[in-house]
Amino acid sequence: MAMIRVAVAGASGRMGQETVKMIVGAKEFELVSGISRTYAGREVGDVLGVSSVKAPFYETVEEAIHMSAPDVLVDFTTPDSVQAHMKIALEAGVRPVIGTSGLADTTIAEMSDLASEHGIGAIIAPNFAIGAVLMMMFAQKAARYFPDVEIMEMHHDRKLDAPSGTAIKTADLIKGSRTEKRQGHPEEKEVMLGARGAYSDGFRIHSIRLPGLVAHQEVIFGAAGQLLSIRHDSFQRESFMPGVHMAIQEVMKLDHLVYGLEHLLDL
Repeated sequence: MAMIRVAVAGASGRMGQETVKMIVGAKEFELVSGISRTYAGREVGDVLGVSSVKAPFYETVEEAIHMSAPDVLVDFTTPDSVQAHMKIALEAGVRPVIGTSGLADTTIAEMSDLASEHGIGAIIAPNFAIGAVLMMMFAQKAARYFPDVEIMEMHHDRKLDAPSGTAIKTADLIKGSRTEKRQGHPEEKEVMLGARGAYSDGFRIHSIRLPGLVAHQEVIFGAAGQLLSIRHDSFQRESFMPGVHMAIQEVMKLDHLVYGLEHLLDL
């Protein structure tokens, strides 16, 4: 079987660097380029200190696709950039695997239509950690029996979006398992605005941002006389790499966009 040729947008970032290391260590993949305006014209290996990597950095996704002919574009950039990157990739016949969070529902819907129009696979995953995906799926099942729930998500202080994509995806899955229930006292009043967190279908999402954290989420269910807590912690970014590896392989088999890694798990 031919190796899958991969370009990485955001290859010089924290997630991008982990992705490069994973691709280089996988016999199924070939890193053909990185995208970075800062390092354009330099070798990815020289910038990241990985001597075995000879792929070049290009300034734009268009240039990387034209010059290196990837099969897959892995994107860990920003919400402001990723929609344009996906459109360029899909129209060029390149399959995007997107780890950037904070995408609007309208963006996801538009990209889904574009992928289907071209008959090309695409994956957008709010979280690539397999354990986090399982946490979301277990929370979805629990919500059928424990309708009172709150989500607490905790990330490093450099994260741009709040709530996290994982929390939003978890909330969407919970909504599909329960009818809307407005929790708390009906006459509840926030003495300080925002104290109760973001409102979602009757329950609340709380976002914590602190140095030292990576990616953590706890879904807490309450019922008479009992409490159920489902939690996942990523302590290192390498925890996301098995999911990225799986997504690169699976996107080659798809002819449409998949939102959420749970659709790729055989459970």
